[in-house]
Amino acid sequence: MFRATAMAYSSHNRSEYIHRDWIVERALKSHHNKTIFYVPFSMGRYDQQEYSWSTFKWFFDYFRQWGLDASTFFWTDSLSKNDADVFFAKLADSEVVILGGGSTILGMERFRALGEHFYGDRDLFGRILHERQRNGKLTVGFSAGADQVCKYIANAFDFDEIDPYGFNLITNTVVTLHHESGAEGHLAYIARSAPNCMVFGLPNDSGIAADQGYLPSGNIWQAMEFIIDNSWTKPEDQWHIKTRSGMKIDHFYNDGRHWAFNGGDMMIRVMSPDGNYNGAWIKRANEGIVDYWSQQWSGYHSIEHILANH
Repeated sequence: MFRATAMAYSSHNRSEYIHRDWIVERALKSHHNKTIFYVPFSMGRYDQQEYSWSTFKWFFDYFRQWGLDASTFFWTDSLSKNDADVFFAKLADSEVVILGGGSTILGMERFRALGEHFYGDRDLFGRILHERQRNGKLTVGFSAGADQVCKYIANAFDFDEIDPYGFNLITNTVVTLHHESGAEGHLAYIARSAPNCMVFGLPNDSGIAADQGYLPSGNIWQAMEFIIDNSWTKPEDQWHIKTRSGMKIDHFYNDGRHWAFNGGDMMIRVMSPDGNYNGAWIKRANEGIVDYWSQQWSGYHSIEHILANH
């Protein structure tokens, strides 16, 4: 059964389907660890981090009566070793971690600096995220955080001086946020620039939930479910929520072909560690499993069938 360990999404506000069904309910299903840890390090000033937390806290507060324990942690230049110990313990132990919005690059610098300054380990933050994944916990990237959980940061394809790497919880994947009609050319450009990656344009409100690991063959497997959320209904916000006007999740092949994903669609991938093999399949409800490259029926009947043959 598919159980996401990473999620990248774009939203205008706290839409019900993404935030309750995918995030809050994931924490509440735990019998002993109903925790969500929100990390707003990608926001610059302290007051901006407070504001970012407030845009989530009001929603999480509704679920405290069912035992939800949602908390945050703010970056300051005066953090102590004890502060860092507390932070990394919460990062490792929380059932759901959310990397919040702001500046992707600033957030990455702070994540790495905290480990380097107090433990001499610049990669500590990323290693903990991968340990969370192996343990079946969920790490969510919202806005800038969506960039951070993927293999590459989308803006790095426009600015050479940017360190291009995210934490690779959704391996060989790039997403653009707040995607709109008219941005297809940029999406296609990234797809050409990163031929071993899958590139997706996420409109408000939409996302990708993923899990991945290694097969006995040594190949990397990955399963992704596409999320379309039409649950935010305030009329004054309709312009911001492109899924309400019918937008899907846009995807371009590295050869220029286009595909659009509906909510509930899935993609299954099998990749060799050296990058020489990159198989992919698309699963749509009641339509069988299509080979990604040929766009024809694959002959496979289930995700398990695919993985067992690779």
